[in-house]
Amino acid sequence: MKANVNGADIFYQKTGEGHPLILLHGNGLDHSIFDELSAKLSKHYTVYAMDSRNHGQSGMADDYSYDAMVEDVFAFIRKLGLEKVRVLGFSDGAVISLLLALRHEECVEKMALLGVNLKPEDFTDECLGWLEEQFAETKDPLFKLMLEEPNIDIEELRGISRPVLVIAAEKELYKPELYPNIVKRLQNGCFLLMEG
Repeated sequence: MKANVNGADIFYQKTGEGHPLILLHGNGLDHSIFDELSAKLSKHYTVYAMDSRNHGQSGMADDYSYDAMVEDVFAFIRKLGLEKVRVLGFSDGAVISLLLALRHEECVEKMALLGVNLKPEDFTDECLGWLEEQFAETKDPLFKLMLEEPNIDIEELRGISRPVLVIAAEKELYKPELYPNIVKRLQNGCFLLMEG
């Protein structure tokens, strides 16, 4: 299905019944990364697995910014008449989720953030170097996005009152101090490390 929101055609797959749960994928991916997870979660939730603008089956737009993608999600929630959604975001999707809570907390009940960062400098030096090489070779605006955004002041996180589960992999793309520093500032945050 598609919804025209915030000037963009956003594709989404809706499955299951129950409380609304929005799944937001990472950079260069699409909703299909959640297929297996959606099948499990749809037994308990109405799952909305979205394709961000300029990804998957959603429309192309000149604006690749996180700001635009956050407003797409917010407009999507409003258009479908959803209230107090739960949000699970991976990578770019986690950044969008976090910004959604910062700007429109009234529509978020709780969220899980998988592999979130606050600024490009949170990447390990090795990962940041790889991104710079990829952008130099391809000029892909999606690589440019990761090199320039997000720019979230960590102290802003103190304003989020909703429950937030921060999930990291044992072998992360980000510097190890990032997640403890994030969770420390959240009013209602907890941390889960996925081993292996």
